[in-house]
Amino acid sequence: MKLSKMAQSSALEDRTFLLLLLFVSVAFLWILWPYYGAVFWGAIFALMFTPIFLRIIRKMPKKRTLAAMLTVSVILVLVILPVGFISALLAQEASSVYQRVQSGDLSFSRYFQQIYDALPQWITGLLDRSGLNNLGLIQARIAESLTKGSQFIATQALSIGQNAFDFFASFFIMLYLMFFFLRDGAALSRRIREAIPLEEDIKRNILSKFTTVIRATVKGNIVVAMLQGALGGLIFWFLGIHAPVLWGTLMAFLSLLPAVGAALVWIPVAIYFLATGAVWQGVFLIAFGVLVIGLVDNILRPVLVGKDTKMPDYVVLVSTIGGMSLFGLNGFVIGPVVAAMFMAAWDIFAKARQAPLDLPPAP
Repeated sequence: MKLSKMAQSSALEDRTFLLLLLFVSVAFLWILWPYYGAVFWGAIFALMFTPIFLRIIRKMPKKRTLAAMLTVSVILVLVILPVGFISALLAQEASSVYQRVQSGDLSFSRYFQQIYDALPQWITGLLDRSGLNNLGLIQARIAESLTKGSQFIATQALSIGQNAFDFFASFFIMLYLMFFFLRDGAALSRRIREAIPLEEDIKRNILSKFTTVIRATVKGNIVVAMLQGALGGLIFWFLGIHAPVLWGTLMAFLSLLPAVGAALVWIPVAIYFLATGAVWQGVFLIAFGVLVIGLVDNILRPVLVGKDTKMPDYVVLVSTIGGMSLFGLNGFVIGPVVAAMFMAAWDIFAKARQAPLDLPPAP
């Protein structure tokens, strides 16, 4: 009887402690939520640049603080400063495009009318027979969509200046956390691994998958997107198209979406060139888009991502769009990472379930 009461008391204490643990964890996440982006990117950068930190720490094994500060300096020079410079150009060009749209100097409906007028008669006849002869309605919808898209990009870029305090606060929080994640990351990872109530092999497998997926997603998606956006902006600048940084950034974002990609930007521009008589510009843009921009994804992504962590294109597409709808621009990374971890966890679970079936038969 006494043992039964002790067992009941112990079970009650365990349930009470688990409820307390859940409550304080949710409260802590709630406190961090306003700056979750800074925490997220601080952890991402620390994880990505850990090999550089380890290389520095080998040369100065007793100076982890100095090694972490040097690694943060490398991240500032190689990543953050160039991104800040491009963001400033993007905000300037987005403001210019927004003003031109508002003043009527930049009219997508006029460009669409020029393309339609330049189409051969057999194409316009085919559109009429297909019921697509309501040019005014189609033109208005396309112009409205393109105008809203450009206004959204301009608004997002200008909002950084309007919320300067939050932006700089998040920036310094990211740098601060990045430093401690680099310096104390090994100890923090060990404590998290010890706290997870799973078998040691499963914990090791899951954490290894998580690290691999994070690095593969950032390298495979972000690097390829930046390269495609840079190439797209460069060719737009060469052809004299207004706001090449803005359109290059848009191509970088769209290149994160498989099956659509940067072609959603450069194909309409190439069609406009061909329709308005700028034949060599249109042909050159198509050749560059197919042979250079298009092949970057097919050549570099398998090398950077690898076959083990590469997800199907439809999973990347859905998870990227869903992640962006929930988390904004951070969803470009969060969505595919969550999807990859989902697939990895179920793969580990399936292998664990199959393991007993692979045992040799009893004699």
